[in-house]
Amino acid sequence: AQRSPSEPSIHNISYLPPKLQPYARLARLDKPIGTFLLLHPCLWSASLAASPLGSYPDPTLCLQFALGSFIMRGAGCTINDMWDARYDGRVARTRDRPLASGELSYGRAWTFLSLQLSAGLAVLVSLPHAGTCFAWGAASLPLVATYPLMKRYTDYPQLALGLTFNWGAIMGYVAVRGGEVDWTVVGPLYGGCVAWTLVYDTLYAHQDKADDAKLGLKSTALTFGKRGTRPILTVLTGATWAGWMIAGYNCGFGEVLDAPYYYAGVSTAGAHLLWQIYTADLNDSENLAYRFRSNNAVGWIMFGSCVAGNVMAG
Repeated sequence: AQRSPSEPSIHNISYLPPKLQPYARLARLDKPIGTFLLLHPCLWSASLAASPLGSYPDPTLCLQFALGSFIMRGAGCTINDMWDARYDGRVARTRDRPLASGELSYGRAWTFLSLQLSAGLAVLVSLPHAGTCFAWGAASLPLVATYPLMKRYTDYPQLALGLTFNWGAIMGYVAVRGGEVDWTVVGPLYGGCVAWTLVYDTLYAHQDKADDAKLGLKSTALTFGKRGTRPILTVLTGATWAGWMIAGYNCGFGEVLDAPYYYAGVSTAGAHLLWQIYTADLNDSENLAYRFRSNNAVGWIMFGSCVAGNVMAG
């Protein structure tokens, strides 16, 4: 098995002052894929909610969600590392994280987290339909605070991650429509997103399965095992595809020939997930990390499909 000694940085943060670099790494500024995975469901939902049919998503709202995703993904990473520092120091991939290595103290992490959450709150209350958005944003906080603990107590921590990371599928719709949430659209979209997260994060979790097993931590990589991973993730890919197809249909896009770009885009995203599953080397960290990052392509394919589907339905 090929394992990297620690997480490689994807984005160079050496331009930052040395004193700020540990905070940047704590927020995973050097690994931006998480921000995009948090952002995409927001963009898809806002695009589907744009009304009347034939409308483009509000670019200002998209920028607000981009900023909020950047801030809150960083806050989530800080919370995760504060819970997991004693475990991270014993896992090859995560042992060099600032809290696990002792580079930052918990006191400094708490201060940084306070700043992150304050900035996130400022973005949240700036959204349209601020009261409704605040209520739904606040409803996600128990998930944000507790999902890092799930690997200690459940065999399916990736499910908790999926419920947390895809809250934007609700927030995007609420920011456009306020309290008028069409759950026949949002429900399948959110469910498909949760299944998507189970696919990509199960593959990702195979990087840590040996260390997790030694530490008594749980993951769907361990739960599904080598034999079960591919067939189960294939079923979850089908659930992802079905949820996203249903969301578009219930949005008013009509039959396949009425909105070919949307349905073809969803199918292309599903095919990409199957490519990840059947080309993954479950014992090669570099192979798995590459497939994890490739989900940004899934996100942009789906965003383009949601925009095209709405515009063509007008």
